[in-house]
Amino acid sequence: MAVSAVDVKRLRDTTGAGMMDAKKALVENDGDYEAAVKWLRENGLAKSASRGDRDNTEGAVAIGVSDNVAALVELKSETDFVAKSDGFLEVAQAIADQVAVEGQLGVETLKDRVDDLKLTLKENIEVGRVVRIDAAEGNVLDTYLHKQDGRGKVAVAIELAGGSPELAHDIAIHIAFTKPDHLSRDEVAEEEVANERETLTTITRSEGKPESAMEKIVEGKLNGWFQERVLLEQKFVRDEKQTIAQLLGGASIVRFGLIVIGS
Repeated sequence: MAVSAVDVKRLRDTTGAGMMDAKKALVENDGDYEAAVKWLRENGLAKSASRGDRDNTEGAVAIGVSDNVAALVELKSETDFVAKSDGFLEVAQAIADQVAVEGQLGVETLKDRVDDLKLTLKENIEVGRVVRIDAAEGNVLDTYLHKQDGRGKVAVAIELAGGSPELAHDIAIHIAFTKPDHLSRDEVAEEEVANERETLTTITRSEGKPESAMEKIVEGKLNGWFQERVLLEQKFVRDEKQTIAQLLGGASIVRFGLIVIGS
């Protein structure tokens, strides 16, 4: 069947498909616009599958909040140019909002919008890490989003028991700055600690330190290693005279979530 140039242009503008692909889609579907969009999506995704082996270490992170629930969602892309685009950021935020309401199901709910981005932007785009914190009644929930060039680069959510919103926010900002891996020392895998202790022992011995002082020196270095990774042992960025554990006073951190683009 014959299709008009107007219809082809409309389909191209909507999907980002090439002229011949748009024309073929309309012909294959007897001019049905919606069916043509679906046809292009299906065939476009088949082509984009070859992009799946491309690195997609760029992207954006968004935060959704609903009642006492916070969701952090990473939407991955190949380039920062795409990650900063309005359409990409809108989808990232929509997924975060949906996850805050529905949980992991929210990702599936908006799968078609991610598929549309793959088709129109022609990059390996996918949902990456998802963190959802459903705070207990009476606990404080806070979030912090660090933006760069208009896109979220670092997202934090924290649940605090027995503390104030101001304290929770201070710690959320601290987390965004220091990027800890764990809340407490006992969360670090024993094997990882053992490997680091062995490495530090080798380094200390090569420095010519006496064997009698070896254990004390290694433990001191190991404590420094923990401080880099464990939130409670880190020095507060706004006042290095106290650790986060000391800053908390009678409050406690129930859990925190952190997503950093590119990490």
